[in-house]
Amino acid sequence: MPAVEVIEILFDFLYLLTVNLIGLIMVFKNDNQDQFQLFGIMTIILGVGDTFHILPRIYGLITNTFESHAMLIGLGKLITSVTMTAFYILLYRVWQIRYNKNNELLNVLVYFVAIVRVLICIFPQNDWFGNNPPVSWGIYRNIPFVVLGVITFISFYKTTSKGKDKEYRFMPLAIILSFVFYIPVVLFSNVFPTITMLMIPKTVSYLAIVFMGYISMNNNIKNSAK
Repeated sequence: MPAVEVIEILFDFLYLLTVNLIGLIMVFKNDNQDQFQLFGIMTIILGVGDTFHILPRIYGLITNTFESHAMLIGLGKLITSVTMTAFYILLYRVWQIRYNKNNELLNVLVYFVAIVRVLICIFPQNDWFGNNPPVSWGIYRNIPFVVLGVITFISFYKTTSKGKDKEYRFMPLAIILSFVFYIPVVLFSNVFPTITMLMIPKTVSYLAIVFMGYISMNNNIKNSAK
């Protein structure tokens, strides 16, 4: 097995372990703070959703049998597509709670694009279980996802810029980088399979988001204990 694949497998296992563990810690050790409880649930959804996607991929790398396990890999991608949508909805809710924001028009837009994203994901034209799903439908279902990400990015950017929130000052950067690394994979992975390696820095971006929430929770608990 090539060294690159070994590194990817080890990284994936470490990522899944870290995210799911932090999510559980945040759910059960949040000092009754709604935003951190929500952040923990969001993190668990991220970890569980990615588990359905990553474990079949790891198995395919180890056995070199991607084509014969297309259904399992496709199911994992479908589940991840839905859970990632939920992840960004909950991250948007964390923003609302943390900064006491409630823009009704923005709320409608967020939930609308999320529903559109999920509806597109369940269309049979996505061919989730085939060996060569159409790139066009990958683009269609990711348009509302990108809109959701941009809304979340702008929301955090406006409330964390100029040192307004030092704990989350890198949150907008982590959000936008996750899409910068993800979009080329959607567009070009069928032509350049090695471009899927960009999913590693994308995953690091999600880890950064998770760690920011975890550190903020711990700081909150420490400050409350003083």
